This record gives sequence, structure tokens and C-alpha cells, in this order.
Amino acid sequence: MTGWLFALGSALFYGTSDFVGGLASRRAHYVVVALLGQFAGLVVAVVAALVAIAPSPSAVDLWWGALSGVGTAAGMVFLFRGMSHGAMSVVVPTSAVTGIALSALVSVVLGDQRPSALAWTGIAIAVPALWWVSSGRQTDAGAHSGGAGDGLLAGVGIAVQYLALAQASPASGFWPVATGRVGALGVLIAALVVAGRQALRVSQGPLVLALASGALAAAALISYFLATQHQIVAVAVALASLYPVIPVLLGILVLHERLTRRQTAGLLAAGAATLLMAG
Repeated sequence: MTGWLFALGSALFYGTSDFVGGLASRRAHYVVVALLGQFAGLVVAVVAALVAIAPSPSAVDLWWGALSGVGTAAGMVFLFRGMSHGAMSVVVPTSAVTGIALSALVSVVLGDQRPSALAWTGIAIAVPALWWVSSGRQTDAGAHSGGAGDGLLAGVGIAVQYLALAQASPASGFWPVATGRVGALGVLIAALVVAGRQALRVSQGPLVLALASGALAAAALISYFLATQHQIVAVAVALASLYPVIPVLLGILVLHERLTRRQTAGLLAAGAATLLMAG
């Protein structure tokens, strides 16, 4: 039960992070948005690691965390690039579905954890549910194509992030999450060099949104790391990957948007999937 709640908490934080980060990436370069977010995330992760004193963080655990951060950087860059082109309804579900599929496959093939029949059913339902929830609105042909490619690459990064972090020992505390932000910053700084100086022009509004997005993403990873200590990885990933539901709900509550029939079906299916995976 505890792992289920932590995984859903991760989805809540990540969904809110993507909603805020998506807004920032429409007003500033996506690499800068991701980079600023990771700076904020590093602060949150270090504070959490200092508060929750770790019994014995090992070098191996820290390296797993760093690898997780490389996946984070790749996932965020491609996710924000897709959303900056107006393809949010394509890139978000594609990244989430790809992340679930790869993470579940690798964790089952290479690990010794096997989801129950009910959990497998929930995972299978979650895949179309995420697509229906996030792709309820049509986009133009160009956005659809670019969004799909960015979504696939983001999904690979997300899978690396989840799988690597799950390998760290609970005895390491939250230090793997902190070293993950360092690894992500290294990749993003290199990406910023490629992007050029023009990417550095950021006004105050996107700056605040990017920092908030990163802080929320760090909280999401902390929640996910706690979930893996109480839940098998495939199920923890699937539950955490329900984050696309959150931007849709925020759109209803904050922006007063209306649900399409496909989104309504997706939300109901996501609810059913959650109950099955928690059972």
C-alpha cells in the first residue's frame, strides 16, 4: 500500500512539473528550461538527502543515480522540445507509453520481480489510457510527426531514469537522486553549448516556471525512489507514469477546459488501471 501511494505521489509531482515546464518551454529555449529545472532539483535533492541521513551511501549507488540523471536530461530535452513545438498531445503520451513499455520489459527480463496477473492487466490498460488522456486534441500534421519522434526519444530517457534509480540501495538515502541532478546538469550544459548564446535569453516568468518545474521533478523522483523500496519496479514505473493525467486535470480545474470523449474514457481507464496495480 505504501509503495502504491509513493508511486502515485510521483505521478502527481511529475504531472504538475510537466504542466509548468511545458508553459516555460513555450516562452524560453527548451534546453535552458531543462537546465534551470535541474539546478532547482539539485537543491531540493541535496536538502532531502541531508535531512534523511543515509546509513551507508556507496559509490555504486551514486553512479546509478548519475546514470539516472543522464536519462532525465535526455528525457526532459526531448519532452520540452516536443512541447515547445505545440505537440504536447503527441509527445507526452508517446513518452509515457514508451517509458512504461521499456521499463516493464527490462525489469522483468533482467530482474527477478514478476508482477501479478492483476498488475499486468493494470499495466496493459494504462498504456491506451495514457494515450487517450493525453491525445484528446488534434494537432497539425507537422506537430504530430515531430512530436512522435521527440516522444519516443524522451521515453527512452525516462526508462533509463527509472531503471537506473531503482538499482540504488535504500541505504544510500536520497543521494542517488542528488547525483542524478549532477549527471543531468553535465549533459544539459553540453547541450546548451550546442544550442548557442541565443538560448540564454530568459525573462523572469519562464525562469520562475522552470525552477518550479525542476523542484517538482526532484520531488517526483524522491517519491518514486521510495516507491521502489515497497513495490516491484514494473508496477512502480507504471503507476508513476500516470503523470499525463495530471496536466489534463489541471487544465480542467485551472484553465476550465472541457474533456473530450476520448479523454473521459482515458481517465476512467487510468483509474481502473491504478486499482488493478494496487491490488
